[in-house]
Amino acid sequence: MKPQYELADIIRQYGKKFTAERSVLKDHQKVLSAIERCRTAALGGHVERCTDCGQERVSYNSCRNRHCPKCQGGNRDKWIEARQEDVLACKYFHVVFTLPECLNTFCLHYPEKIYNLLFQAVKETLLAFGKDEKYLGAKLGAIAILHTWGQTLTLHPHLHLIVPAGGIDRSGNWKNTRTGGKYLFPVKAMSAVYRGKFMTGFQAFISESGMELTQDLRKELYRKDWVVYAKRPFGGATQVIEYLGRYTHKIAISNHRLQSIDGGKVSFSYKDYSDGSKTKVMTLDAVEFLRRFCLHILPKGFRKIRHFGILASRNKAELKSQQEKMNPPEIDNQKRVYTKVSFDKKQCPCCKTGTMEIVWSFRANAPPEIVTKNKKVVLESDI
Repeated sequence: MKPQYELADIIRQYGKKFTAERSVLKDHQKVLSAIERCRTAALGGHVERCTDCGQERVSYNSCRNRHCPKCQGGNRDKWIEARQEDVLACKYFHVVFTLPECLNTFCLHYPEKIYNLLFQAVKETLLAFGKDEKYLGAKLGAIAILHTWGQTLTLHPHLHLIVPAGGIDRSGNWKNTRTGGKYLFPVKAMSAVYRGKFMTGFQAFISESGMELTQDLRKELYRKDWVVYAKRPFGGATQVIEYLGRYTHKIAISNHRLQSIDGGKVSFSYKDYSDGSKTKVMTLDAVEFLRRFCLHILPKGFRKIRHFGILASRNKAELKSQQEKMNPPEIDNQKRVYTKVSFDKKQCPCCKTGTMEIVWSFRANAPPEIVTKNKKVVLESDI
């Protein structure tokens, strides 16, 4: 069902006010502009006509920006289809690593550097625990996904990871976790190692940048526990893929969460985890809403999904060999509801028997074109 309100509507109504009142980065302005123009005539499109009843419909082009709430479905499905080839016949853990709130200022000013440090610290932590004979004694792997938001659009950088419940030992054989799949590694121990590895990189960054790590900040960073949360393991391959479908291409807020746009205010739903995960509604000034949304626009070209260990691209051959040894069961296609299209996009929505074929196409700010089977012809009357 199409949502009543869209992020694009907020940008159209309050985008100019937002850029006039705030110092908005050019990259952020480009993202907002792309979302505003997404699936409108401003990006061009085409006209389709039914081969049977003659019914016509207009389709506009998408912006394909990774921060756009209307452009993630296709990207997500393609990515998941590729990942299905990498699934192992074992349990998987869901682990979350979070950055302390006192580092938010650095995330705002140096997002690429801090988020890269986050990925690196988490990677080194998991690989170290996996290599340690006390905990596993094998080479493990993981898929890490960066999320930067909380439910109310505040800055809350953290990594979601799915980690196989075991790894490949020195003999090339699969080795399960010592706990029989109950948990991955001790959370408190992982938290301490994770903090130490991040702080090593962070202090080097501070020194290289000519800044000073104040005593107050240092004390706060070492005084607080760095949150590492390990959820209950997935039951199998299908649950892993379903998880990926929900988390990989999420953005800060979906259009379906928007409740109202009125009088310079934006209301949206959120889950209050401090109150039993109850669904509540928050209302913000439209400019403040757009400011919070921009907190989660990642640097251009930044990779928010990363693979390491046995799940890294360079280890494909080793992974395939292990899959053959473990003889993983085929994933039931009927359970891939997140990758299957529930209707035929080419079927005529009117007569249900004809096929919709493109008969006109138009670029942004350009005359329409007749689309034939062999070529496109620009209408002379429109030149």
